[in-house]
Amino acid sequence: MFLGIDIGTSAVKLVCADTDRILATSSIDIKTSSPQPGWSEQHPDIWWQATRDALSQLAKQVTLSEVQAVGLSGQMHGAVLLDRDLRPIRPAILWNDSRAVRECDELRAAQPQIGHIAGVLPLPGFTAPKIAWLKQHEPAHYARLAHILLSKDYIGLCLHGELATDTSDAAGTMWLDQASRKWHVGVAEATDVAPDWLPQVFDGHVVVGNVTAQAAAETGLKPGVPVVAGGGDAATGAVSLGATEPGRGFISLGTSGQLFVADRRFKPNPERYVHAFAHTLPDRWYQMAAMLNGARPISWIGGQLDLSAAEVVALAETASGDRGPIFLPYLTGERSPLGDPHIRACFFGLEDSTTRADLCRSVVEAIAFCFADAAQSFGDTVENLPELAAIGGGSQSDLLLGLIASVTGKPVIRSEGSDSGPAYGAALLAACGVGTISIADLAVQPQTKDRFEPANPGALHDRLRLFRRLYTAVKVVD
Repeated sequence: MFLGIDIGTSAVKLVCADTDRILATSSIDIKTSSPQPGWSEQHPDIWWQATRDALSQLAKQVTLSEVQAVGLSGQMHGAVLLDRDLRPIRPAILWNDSRAVRECDELRAAQPQIGHIAGVLPLPGFTAPKIAWLKQHEPAHYARLAHILLSKDYIGLCLHGELATDTSDAAGTMWLDQASRKWHVGVAEATDVAPDWLPQVFDGHVVVGNVTAQAAAETGLKPGVPVVAGGGDAATGAVSLGATEPGRGFISLGTSGQLFVADRRFKPNPERYVHAFAHTLPDRWYQMAAMLNGARPISWIGGQLDLSAAEVVALAETASGDRGPIFLPYLTGERSPLGDPHIRACFFGLEDSTTRADLCRSVVEAIAFCFADAAQSFGDTVENLPELAAIGGGSQSDLLLGLIASVTGKPVIRSEGSDSGPAYGAALLAACGVGTISIADLAVQPQTKDRFEPANPGALHDRLRLFRRLYTAVKVVD
């Protein structure tokens, strides 16, 4: 039995699994703070408390002392800032935080080749520009800075006491030279970071430490259990689907959204904000379109209408879809393929006859349109894929997967346990790390449970064209 821990934005999710099936799951919701417009923060200690609470839930289903290894996964790009005593200096600045716009411009000027070094052009959600912002705006905090970790790596620190990360999470900081898979000193210095503040980088299946006696007492895990480096949630989600080799692609529908294509080569395409990142496994890379809003708009509109996410989707299914408003889902700006931190969400085309169902339908539809834009930015890379697998909480919606299939022209498949992808991928990396399975075994794809074929798009493509025109009309022009 292997444990996967995923530090998500809205919840910490745990999976206990053997090598081919999920045995037990647990989840604890967490909240995000926005103390100023465009800010998004969580305190790292919230993640550790939620992990312990989720383990308590899990202990009611399985015997935690039988866990043989632990793998980690988590939201990427978050800046976990530690002092010399390894304590957080301030809340972590998350992936969907947009405060460091100016610092991105400065980094691009200081490192003109940054897109081909880091695999993507600077955007405020990445870790590196946040440190330059910290020095300028919070100098007292910056003066205490001694170590920088990613979200999942802080949980690793709590479990095994080491400062370590993996290649895929390091890839999302902008400090990694993607081709060599090593820290780039020039980019670090351009963002006011001393290289020795950064953790050692490992492949995701490598054991980086063992559960300490203190962590065992706090969690119920057995002391000495190996902990592997794991991966950023995009990479561990890929592992859960066998997307570790060329020609494999998937979509992730969590708080954020991703369109991911695995490869054996580093292929930067920075002009379209397609991310070219190191995978969590050796000698592997991937290309990814990253949408900041994913399935999050569903829970957002649910909050406004006092509906659960499932109720939003159910209500959306009752709308005709041919007359409702157009929704731009950019609640926190957008990354791929727009690279626009300033754009915000809006409805267009509200009528006296517009119903709650119409609003819900337009929100679900807009998420699919974002994936159509993402697929278009890849060009032939996505066109040549036979199908796209789907993971994340949003993958449970038949309506959403059907819409994505229709607007991208690609069949979308769903497998068992698709809503637990990153945590399950982390558990598989743990199994690989202790030799129970091989890296080649990680390429095995799970059995398909549901398949959604592209339907005749008809009026849907007319609405997609209007969606794109609406963005052009309302975007902020410098």
